[in-house]
Amino acid sequence: MFGRAPKKSDNTKYYEILGVSKSASQDDLKKAYRKAAIKNHPDKGGDPEKFKELAQAYEVLSDPDKREIYDQYGEDALKEGMGGGGGGHDPFDIFQSFFGGNPFGGAGSSRGRRQRRGEDVVHPLKVSLEDLYNGTSKKLSLSRNAICSKCKGKGSKSGASIKCSGCQGSGIKVSIRHLGPSMIQQMQHACNECKGTGETINDKDRCQQCKGEKVVQEKKVLEVIVEKGMQNGQKITFPGEADEAPDTVTGDIVFVLQQKEHPKFKRKGDDLFVEHTLYLTEALCGFQFILTHLDGRQLLIKSEPGEVIKPDQYKGINDEGMPMYQRSFMKGKLYIHFAVEFPDSLSPEQCKALEAVLPPRSSVQLTDMELDECEETTLHDVNIEEEMRRKQAQAQEAYDEDEDMPGGGAQRVQCAQQ
Repeated sequence: MFGRAPKKSDNTKYYEILGVSKSASQDDLKKAYRKAAIKNHPDKGGDPEKFKELAQAYEVLSDPDKREIYDQYGEDALKEGMGGGGGGHDPFDIFQSFFGGNPFGGAGSSRGRRQRRGEDVVHPLKVSLEDLYNGTSKKLSLSRNAICSKCKGKGSKSGASIKCSGCQGSGIKVSIRHLGPSMIQQMQHACNECKGTGETINDKDRCQQCKGEKVVQEKKVLEVIVEKGMQNGQKITFPGEADEAPDTVTGDIVFVLQQKEHPKFKRKGDDLFVEHTLYLTEALCGFQFILTHLDGRQLLIKSEPGEVIKPDQYKGINDEGMPMYQRSFMKGKLYIHFAVEFPDSLSPEQCKALEAVLPPRSSVQLTDMELDECEETTLHDVNIEEEMRRKQAQAQEAYDEDEDMPGGGAQRVQCAQQ
């Protein structure tokens, strides 16, 4: 029994796409494809459809068996399977195999440059000032998407997929919303049928491990090394450890240090600041106290004999500040800011005792006549910041009331002009 001869179809289209005659040699085909493929490559701003047609034409005509079938029976014969299929390969794979790498001079392949980059995953990492002073390591367990090892990210047992009918392979759907008469709003969103991939997988062909999702959840433990002297807000990056996805360059996991507030020490760059309150007796006659540092060392802080500490005075200690990042053998300064606590009142006896040892009062003496001409006043305690805020609020209220009065604005303009 003899099979039916295939019906003849167009057998000149591929030659026209490459711009060569039907008698063109293999060298002619290569030259034509090289010139046209570089010109129409999408990475160089060319037409993707034209680039795909060029790859399909070259794939057929560069294969002697396929070319013979095409010349005799045309394109339809190849589609029916006589030549093992036509144009079924990725045009970028054909381009890369033809040129043997990247013809545009870049470090990566043409295929690699077209891959989109996955999102970076950013996590805040709370650390204490002690952690930043001494350095530490923290092990963190994270969950991420990983390429399915069973189907290698294909989602199917056979590795095959079909174009999504919902979005026609674009991965995007367009919805129109009517806002009113002759007014519409057009919105784009990822196709919900294929989740924006542009392809679907037959239910029977789905990978059993990932259920066609192409990725599976995996637990990963990362050890974050916090080095001495690192700063609040500094980033620690783990390249390529974020969620994996097919045809995607995996993003990074980034930890951002967030320093917790310390009850005693304040940090400014590589320096540390400590507040300490002295009694008046200590400020005048000398003091000593123990300061526990961030690494547990006990520092003895004391004044020099005969030294007087004034309110709001600063003292510094070299090499007791924060270690410098990546130069931990060098440290900043430790500054101590002194406040002095005065007694609420003194008895007449205490005043006399102090007058005997302290510098004398002002030498200016007021006469009885001068005192008689003066008016008595009474001092009272004030919170100056609160007073200034209250006065500012009152001034604003007065201004607002003036604005509300008829002609108020005009009067001010008139005054300004005068």
